[in-house]
Amino acid sequence: MKKLILLSVGLISSMYGFAQKPSPQLLNPTNHTLVLIDYQSQMAFAVKNQPIEVLRNNAALSAGASKIFNIPTVVTTVAAKSFSGPVFPEISTFYPASSTTIIDRTTMNSWEDVNAHKAITGKGKKILVMGGLWTSVCIVGPALSAINEGYTVYVITDASGDVSTEAHEQAITRMVKAGVQPITSLQYLLELQRDWARSETYNATTDLIKQYGGAYGIGIQYAKEVMKH
Repeated sequence: MKKLILLSVGLISSMYGFAQKPSPQLLNPTNHTLVLIDYQSQMAFAVKNQPIEVLRNNAALSAGASKIFNIPTVVTTVAAKSFSGPVFPEISTFYPASSTTIIDRTTMNSWEDVNAHKAITGKGKKILVMGGLWTSVCIVGPALSAINEGYTVYVITDASGDVSTEAHEQAITRMVKAGVQPITSLQYLLELQRDWARSETYNATTDLIKQYGGAYGIGIQYAKEVMKH
């Protein structure tokens, strides 16, 4: 009887231990590289799948999350000086040109650019998270190319924009069928934080949400002021 009780306790302990292990499909601060693609003025002018202010906030949530959690990050532009212009302020706030190597290129598919490809693959992570403009061109290209080389790819769908809702949605559908994992900007941030008891990133995470997280951010501001926590 004693052996049976000990066996039962052991099984229960194993079950609880297993239940506490997060899925390997979840993103964490050490298992991936973030690639921010062509968040530039000219590229944004034609975006129609969502309001530009929403896109800018979502881009900021994504870039800010990577900075808080020290994610290896690559920022790319296309024809910055001759056509597409500077990156969004929401990107340069976290990755200023003065301290960031921004990879400029001529190719629509950053995976086909030698310097961009080297920068991305050189981080040594087999999981890539991507967001940028436009979804159907500058995200589809590297996403499908990376999958072909054995990478696991996530795309931050609400931090990506295109010339129409149909163009964006068809691009997402195409990528998902090829194996891309779709996520959102707030989901990305919260998946990295994962536990509100992680005090070392708690304030930075909630401050980022207050600034760029829309209604949720207002809710956090209210809670911190009224409930004093």
